This record gives sequence, structure tokens and C-alpha cells, in this order.
Amino acid sequence: MIELKDVYKTYPNGVLAVNGINVKIRQGEFVYVVGPSGAGKSTFIKMMYREERPSKGTILINGIDLSQMKNSKVPLLRRNIGVVFQDYKLLPTLSVYENIAFALEVIEENPKTIKKRVMEVLELVKLKHKARFLPTELSGGEQQRVSIARSIVNKPKVVIADEPTGNLDPETTWEIMDIFKEINDRGTTVVMATHNKDIVNNIKRRVIAIEGGKIVRDQARGVYGYES
Repeated sequence: MIELKDVYKTYPNGVLAVNGINVKIRQGEFVYVVGPSGAGKSTFIKMMYREERPSKGTILINGIDLSQMKNSKVPLLRRNIGVVFQDYKLLPTLSVYENIAFALEVIEENPKTIKKRVMEVLELVKLKHKARFLPTELSGGEQQRVSIARSIVNKPKVVIADEPTGNLDPETTWEIMDIFKEINDRGTTVVMATHNKDIVNNIKRRVIAIEGGKIVRDQARGVYGYES
């Protein structure tokens, strides 16, 4: 479960990005985070995987208090949280297989387990046939599928996605969303920041809307609610 209690975030330049947020996200939920540009969505998302630390308040992920966590413990946290970025963040000199395997190698998983698990997630994202390709040899959609595979190879309880379809064409966007639905159907919590009105309005899930650093709307099967 994810819980934010009275969370505030003020940046050094004085910008108040998150202004007293209280929210709970249960295990297995699929949640969209929406709102206008500059509303605080990215800060809200980044605090969940400890890219940003709150100025005040408590953030609990599966019982672990991120607001009190030492920097040295952050890598351990991220073994249990998968993160998918808009710009993929793949290692360009490593193959598809190696990019995904790297997440298991850093925790010293045994080679047999690594191979088995990497091939499982490559099958899920339909890229087994491109395991030896480099990222530069893939389309944007294929690179994002690799990014998703990497995010789930550790079998995390939570996947956090920050505008994961922002750089993709409409057809590829729906393919990526099918993968996220499959991940969620398997019991993984998915929290996704998005500006894509069509996704939110067609794949109905819980919607949390943020404006001015505050949650202004929280609907079980919500709509986007903004002009795209």
C-alpha cells in the first residue's frame, strides 16, 4: 500500500510543488495522476520512488517510511518499485537482454534465475525475438516495452510510470497500455502520471487530479477532465 500523510514539498527557489497531500493507494490498484502542467504531478510521482524527498509529512510504501529513509537505502527500496520513464533511460551500449538483466545482476541474482526471468518478461512485452538488439535498433515503442520489462523483472509490488506514452504514436500507446493492464491484472499496483485524455477516458481506472499541489479530485472510475 502507498500512503501520503500531510505531504508538502517546497523547492529551494521557493516553489511549493506539493501542498498538504493526503492519499492512500491500495495494493493492486491502477491509478492515473492527472492535472495541468506545473500542477505538481511529477513531484508527487518522484516522491514515491524517492527521487525527491518531502519537505514535510510522511510517505509510506509497503510500510517503509520514505521521508525518513537514508540515501544509502534508496537502491534497496527501488528493488521493490519499478519505474517507467517517458524517455526510456536504457543503457545504449547494452542489448535488450542486457538492459533487463542488469536490474537482477546488481542484486547478485544467480545466472539461471536471471535468464529465466528476463525471457519471461520479454515474452510479456513481445520482444523475445529482439533480445540481442541494441536500443538504437528499436522503435520508440519497442524501447518503452524494454523499459517496462526492466521495471517488472524484479517482480515489484508497485510500478510507477511518469508519462510513459508521452513520446509514442497513438497505435503504440494502446499497445503499451495493454501491457500495463496485464501487469496490473497480475496484482501489481500501477500509478501512472499522464496527459493522455483518451487513455484515461477509455481505460477507466481511479483518477487522482492535482492542481496547485493539492488533490482536487479523486474518482474511482474517473475521467481526464481537462482539455488535451
